[in-house]
Amino acid sequence: MMTSVSPVATFIGANKQTQVCDYNKERQIVAFGAGNTIALWNPLDVSYKGVCATLKGHESEVTCVNFIPGSDYLVSASEDFYIKIWKFASDSINMECVQTIKHNTKTIVTLAVLPGLFAVGCADGLISLWIAGGDEEHFVLGHEFNVQKGFYPLCLALSNIKDDKYILAVGGTSVNIFVYSFIYNGSDINSCENVSKLEGHEDWVKSLAFRHQETPGDYYLASGSQDRYIRVWRIRTNDLIDNSDEDETKLSLLSNKQYKFEIANDLKVAINFEALIMGHDDWVSSVKWHESRFELLASTADTAIMVWEPDETSGIWVCASRLGEISSKGASTATGSTGGFWSCLWFQAEGKDYILTNGKTGSWRVWNTSDRTFWEAQLGITGTTEEVTDIAWSPKGDYLLSTSLDQTVRLFSAWRYNSDGTERDQISWHEFSRPQIHGYDMICIEPISETRFVSGGDEKILRAFDLPRGVSDILTKFAGVTFESNSVVLESASVPALGLSNKAATEDIEDVEDPNERETNENKNISYELVAALTTPPLEDQLQRHLLWPEIEKLYGHGYEITCVGVSPDRKLIASACRSNTATHAVIRIFSIDTWLELKPPLAFHNLTITRLEFSHDSKYLLSVCRDRQWAVWERNFEDNSFTLKYKNEKPHSRIIWDCVWLPEEYGNGFLTASRDKTVKLWKYGNDNYELETSIKLTAAVTSISVMQKLLNNNLIIAIGLEDGSIHIYKYSKDSFEQVIELDNAITPAGRISRLRWSNLENSGSFLLGVGSSDTSTRIYSVQLSDI
Repeated sequence: MMTSVSPVATFIGANKQTQVCDYNKERQIVAFGAGNTIALWNPLDVSYKGVCATLKGHESEVTCVNFIPGSDYLVSASEDFYIKIWKFASDSINMECVQTIKHNTKTIVTLAVLPGLFAVGCADGLISLWIAGGDEEHFVLGHEFNVQKGFYPLCLALSNIKDDKYILAVGGTSVNIFVYSFIYNGSDINSCENVSKLEGHEDWVKSLAFRHQETPGDYYLASGSQDRYIRVWRIRTNDLIDNSDEDETKLSLLSNKQYKFEIANDLKVAINFEALIMGHDDWVSSVKWHESRFELLASTADTAIMVWEPDETSGIWVCASRLGEISSKGASTATGSTGGFWSCLWFQAEGKDYILTNGKTGSWRVWNTSDRTFWEAQLGITGTTEEVTDIAWSPKGDYLLSTSLDQTVRLFSAWRYNSDGTERDQISWHEFSRPQIHGYDMICIEPISETRFVSGGDEKILRAFDLPRGVSDILTKFAGVTFESNSVVLESASVPALGLSNKAATEDIEDVEDPNERETNENKNISYELVAALTTPPLEDQLQRHLLWPEIEKLYGHGYEITCVGVSPDRKLIASACRSNTATHAVIRIFSIDTWLELKPPLAFHNLTITRLEFSHDSKYLLSVCRDRQWAVWERNFEDNSFTLKYKNEKPHSRIIWDCVWLPEEYGNGFLTASRDKTVKLWKYGNDNYELETSIKLTAAVTSISVMQKLLNNNLIIAIGLEDGSIHIYKYSKDSFEQVIELDNAITPAGRISRLRWSNLENSGSFLLGVGSSDTSTRIYSVQLSDI
């Protein structure tokens, strides 16, 4: 039996932190914090494979990521109070954790790294310096201190001024920048003291970055603040210091204070304010110096990213390039907006400059230029920033929908064709549409057809959406997904300024028969035109604005937040349930898809929140499982679409039942249930009831289960997801379960499996398995089962 599992796509968003990413130039790898994992991605990969690995180990959100320059090591920090040292494996891009430092007792908010040395800033105000203890795999505490009472660090910057003499700049919850000097001889840290306090900013300092000039002893420090300004500071040593300010006889009309100090009595240092950079409309979140030119990059909360350089004649800093978006009027951090960009990267590769930045949606924007004048937007990567709560394949299995607590519904598919229709050598998965951007957390989703789905969330309302022509065109163009010609009616959708519903951007396009008339119409659909012109899968700004699905109906009735939804295979009925602590609300509501009306009365049996609803393949039965540890099977009367409780089991499991699934029709009448009691049970119809045929015990609570709707050599193929993130694939025949494979820990999620779904597509014995997880990732695996 030959079996193998390989990841084909991982969609995971970057955390909303200002120091969450770093770039390794030697390996061309970007590492960024994504939930409680660290994602690795090669932005120069021409095959656009996206995230290539996720590093597991942290237990809470990752806040800081830094590569140690000139080495194979990475330092990460998290809200779990731990610092971890990672090392690249010799034969792959993956990394392994070689040290975990358990020193802090609060969230670690900032890191600064140099070879053999790094500084850590903690949410309790503690700053600590760590030094390599004989090798870079093992760091030991060198020194720790607090700046002052009530001050909390938000950013740090380290610089090796000369030989064994270092300075540390500290910014945080103060308008001042605190500068410390110390001596590090490779084994100890000595003489660490506060040598100056740089004044000038008017709000908290969010970012710091040192730049070493070609002239030894001449340095720059850039600081970005919540006051919307960037300040550039000049640092000079010994003979380069301008001492004219010490001449009392010299007339001084304009004073530029120099902060002077000495390190070890033989190195004189002076710091003075050099330039004020104005032009940003909101908080400056991150600043980065160019690696070879005297230019500065800044990302801000106003959705702008700017390249600044001094004018050759006047020396005044001017904006050389502006990227990003035009921010909405009135939307700022002061008004509660969490938009904008959180961090940025700037590097040179293959003769081009690259700028990367991540925003509130978790997606990465990428621009590159070869002439420093025209910046070209490049395909980046996308992913959710909160727990993925549900996933569902389209009926044919050619695209995947996901819901998340980040209040979005996303559509993923495989890029198989070039813009001219020729087949690509590579297949890569991308987000092709963001059908729903909502104001409530999204919980569940189910397709009604290839062009329609229904979703539910914390809003107590179910909403149905139709595929717009703009999305269907690019799915056909790039992914080879085909739709019936008369099934797509509307061109695109938009969200009104004051509303939660996606409205159709135009009336039925069939009402406009002449294509030329649609082109000249004063109200022509801009979204459709932009999407139609795409030559690659869409970029993040297009996903946010132009690839929504129009909402066609709302379904009311539930008194609390929706927890699960099911659609009958004959596309006639929708079943849904909501959160409940009482039998009164623990009912199943049935809606007609033809009329969009609820069919009364609701189905009552359960006492607590129903966790899953599944229709049988012939649409005759509805299976429900619940937190009250019971399952029920309801029989449908096709004449009036009424349901009666036909079968029930009040004690099938000893803990909550999280999931259920019907067996394939060709195997017989039965279903599987999965529970927190760590068991999966198979129930088969016989003796006028569903009876337990067999069960299997797993190592952790079972949170999701999916059965392939095709038998392989008369075997059921079952995917089982656990609370610890592990995934097992079993085959079942002749009353026994047999494990086919357990997915490697390196490629599985780092959190609870929320949902597993097999795709109906098959390619030479290879099947696609979709996985949604609480670690904020949506993953797709290729499972090879050719010889089972």
